[in-house]
Amino acid sequence: MNARREFLLRRLPGAMLGALAPAAGAALLVPAGAVAQAAPAGSTGAAEAAGSTGATGTTRAAASDEVFPRQAWARPQPAPGGAAAAELPAWHAERLRAADEAAASLRTDAWLVVHRGRLVHAYGEIALPRNVYSVRKSVLSVLTGIHVDRGVIDLGQSLAALGVDDIEGLTAQEKAATWRQLLQSRSGVYHPAAYETREAKAQRPARGSHAPGTFWYYNNWDFNTAGGLFQQRTGKPVFEALRDDLAGPLQFEDFDLARDTESVLESSSKYPAYVMKLSARDLARLGLLMARGGRWRGRQLVSEKWVAESTAPHSNVPGGWQRYASMWWVPRRAWPFWQRAEGDVFFAWGNGGQFLFVDRGRDLVIVHQVDRPRFFSAHVTPESISGLLQQVLAAHPSS
Repeated sequence: MNARREFLLRRLPGAMLGALAPAAGAALLVPAGAVAQAAPAGSTGAAEAAGSTGATGTTRAAASDEVFPRQAWARPQPAPGGAAAAELPAWHAERLRAADEAAASLRTDAWLVVHRGRLVHAYGEIALPRNVYSVRKSVLSVLTGIHVDRGVIDLGQSLAALGVDDIEGLTAQEKAATWRQLLQSRSGVYHPAAYETREAKAQRPARGSHAPGTFWYYNNWDFNTAGGLFQQRTGKPVFEALRDDLAGPLQFEDFDLARDTESVLESSSKYPAYVMKLSARDLARLGLLMARGGRWRGRQLVSEKWVAESTAPHSNVPGGWQRYASMWWVPRRAWPFWQRAEGDVFFAWGNGGQFLFVDRGRDLVIVHQVDRPRFFSAHVTPESISGLLQQVLAAHPSS
C-alpha cells in the first residue's frame, strides 16, 4: 500500500457497487458570487439539419453528411496526384509536426486529432487503455444524461429523498442538496471522500460552512456519491452502464470491463471511487458523440438538450481561466488563441495530463494522454498544454 495514503484502501472488482472516482489534484474553491451562466448550445432543429455557422466562422455539418467511425477510425484518403481528398480539407503538416514536438516536450504518451469524424493525426500508442483519472466524471455525466432522458433519474431530488448518508452522518442542511448539485460540485457536503489527495483534504471547507448550491469546491465526495446514486437508481453499476450504453453503441475498440475498471473503497466514506482505463481512440469516440450533440449513426444516444445542459457552466474557477459545468470544464480566459462561440468548446480533464477536448463549431476532437502514477509530481496542466493546442489550431484547415 502506498505510504502516502492515510487510510485503509480496499480494492473491489469493477462490477461491484461503487461511484465514479474524482480526480487527484489540488482542491479548488469559488464562492456563489462568482457564478457564471452560459447560453445553451441549442437544440436540434431545422437550422442544424441544414448546417449552422458559429462565431468562429466554421460550419457544423448537416446531420446527413456526418461521418462516424465503424470498427476502426477512417483516415482521409488522398486524391490522385497527392492532393487532399475532397471530403476533408488538408491540415498543415508542418504545424502538426510542431504539435508533436510540443507533445514530446510534455512527455506525452498519446495524442490524436479527429476532424469531421476522421482520424487526421495520431501520436504514440493510441490503442492502449490508460487510467483517465477525472475524465471518468465526464463519462458519468454522459451516462447520467442517458438515464435522465429515459426518465429514470430525477436530478431535482434531494439527498434526503434519495436516502443518502455516510460514515460520519450528514446534517439536515447537507441532505437538502440535490443530485444536480452533486454533478455541479456545489452540494455543500464536505464529508471525507475516497480517492482524495492530501491537497484536497487540506483545502476541504469545514462541514456546514456553505449551504447547498452556494459555493463551488472541487469535491470528490460529490462525484463519488453521484456514482453511487447512479447505480441505486438505474440498478446498474457505472462500469456496466459504460459497457452497455457507450462502449457497445460507440464500438469502442480497446475496452475490457474486467481489465479496465476498478472500484476503490476507502475507510473514509461508504462511496467508492470508480477508476477506469480508456484508450485515446476510444475516448475520441465519446468526444465525437458530444461534438455531434449526442447523435451516433442515426441514433440519439443522449439528447442534444443534455449535451447543452451538462456543458453549460455554473461556476468560475479561481483565477478565472476555467469554468465548471456538470462534470465538464469550459474555458473562460484560457487559450485566447482558440476562437470559439459560447457553448462550442468544453473538455474533460484528468490528473497528470488526461484531456478530452471537444469543439462543436469545428467538429473537432482532441485527446491527450500521459501515463502517470497517481502521485507523480509532474503534471501536464491546461497551461502547459497550451503550446500543443495552439499548434493544432494553427494546423486546422480554416487557419
